[in-house]
Amino acid sequence: MLRLIIFGPPGAGKGTYATRIAEILGIEKISTGDIFREEVSKRTELGKKVEEYLRRGVLVPDEIVIKVVRDRIERLHGRGFILDGYPRTTAQARALDEITTIDAIINLVIPDEIIIEKLSGRRICSRCGAIYNIVELKKIINGVEYILPPLPPRKEGVCDVCGGELIQREDDRPEVIKRRLEVYKRQSKPVIEYYKARGVTFINIHVNREPPVIINRILNALREKGLLD
Repeated sequence: MLRLIIFGPPGAGKGTYATRIAEILGIEKISTGDIFREEVSKRTELGKKVEEYLRRGVLVPDEIVIKVVRDRIERLHGRGFILDGYPRTTAQARALDEITTIDAIINLVIPDEIIIEKLSGRRICSRCGAIYNIVELKKIINGVEYILPPLPPRKEGVCDVCGGELIQREDDRPEVIKRRLEVYKRQSKPVIEYYKARGVTFINIHVNREPPVIINRILNALREKGLLD
């Protein structure tokens, strides 16, 4: 049983990598964001509470987030998992320690300027939600070469899947991205320090190539740590 956490700033691709790693290793991806969106869409009691917090622009309280994650882990009956979006606070990390142990933390490393440039080029279909990117990145920063290809639609501004209009989300504007990065650093620092103090294995992965390359790096790093055969 492999129990992982994936950390990384907004725009690093946590959701993409967590999904693919879960598929390859046959473990469960547990994403608090996915769970909350599902509950909101189903109009459950939990979904209504979450929607109210989002409407007010405040974080969902720790006790609700902790309960949701605990319930999901207990439902796995010993099966492995990768956590995406949790824990965000040291209180959540301590609560997780009471539920289970963590084998390793995959920490995605990518400079702010790369994230800002890449996310600024992201376009979302206004109809079906398909994601594209119109920016091609080739840069060297601190000796690391970043080659991140675009993912453009066949026709500019039009979704390949449904023909819907492609838009830029408010969240993907440079000034908003900078604020999100500042919040992430402020929130993640104590959590990362908590796990380092406890001696949990950290695997730093530089996100400087396309996803298949990064996936292989993650798998190879897990093997090197003796966590995979």
